[in-house]
Amino acid sequence: MVKTAIPGAAGRMGQALIRTCQITSGIKTGAASEHPDSAAIGCDSGEVAGIGATGILIEKKPDPECFDVLIDFTRPEPAMNHLDLCLKHNKAMVIGTTGFSVEEKQQIAAAAKQIPVVFAPNMSIGVNLCFKLLATAAEVLGDSVDIEIIEAHHRHKVDAPSGTALGMGEVIADTLGRNLKDCAVYGREGHTGERDRNTIGFSTIRGGDIVGEHTVMFISDGERIEITHKASSRATFASGAVRAAKWLAQQPAGLYTMQDVLGLTS
Repeated sequence: MVKTAIPGAAGRMGQALIRTCQITSGIKTGAASEHPDSAAIGCDSGEVAGIGATGILIEKKPDPECFDVLIDFTRPEPAMNHLDLCLKHNKAMVIGTTGFSVEEKQQIAAAAKQIPVVFAPNMSIGVNLCFKLLATAAEVLGDSVDIEIIEAHHRHKVDAPSGTALGMGEVIADTLGRNLKDCAVYGREGHTGERDRNTIGFSTIRGGDIVGEHTVMFISDGERIEITHKASSRATFASGAVRAAKWLAQQPAGLYTMQDVLGLTS
């Protein structure tokens, strides 16, 4: 039985992860935590998640004795603290948090030399299938199309573009032999001049309770190919993350993606 730690247990993703662990065979919640000022400290994590008492109380930090894999969907600063905790106690970590700096990403990669880490901008199985489809489309269409990425999320999301949108851009840029840092265009305003075909455009929408929507357009004269993923529930991300945790518990130290978890790397 794989035991998980769920930081941010009172949040929307934390609750979804606790519910998913409850209904998934071979895995269970072993520890739950929240920031020290949270009103949820001391509450039963199962009751907070709406599944009834589980006996796992929400603490100020995860107890290393109570978990095998930590699943993080918090924010960069607490996520890095959780990474340090996992390093210190030789625990595996699944990271679904986005918005990391280049330096923080380097620290994650360095940590993965000592512990197993799944680091992915999106844990959805459907999104990761889209990554595979995007690489195929970019390979076939090459430089003959204009490429635009549109993403939409709820009003509470604090980073933009989303980690998933950037991940999609990176897949396409890598396939085309480009560097996303050099070719990305983030929004347009005023007199922009003609579009450079070698660029990859990003557009961001924030509003309401949109869970997550991503569309990539490959646009040529006379036709347009669109690859779209729409999430209607956080349960899809929780399901993928829990699947990753079960898989990761059996892996040696290393930096993995959901493509590895799903066997899509070949």
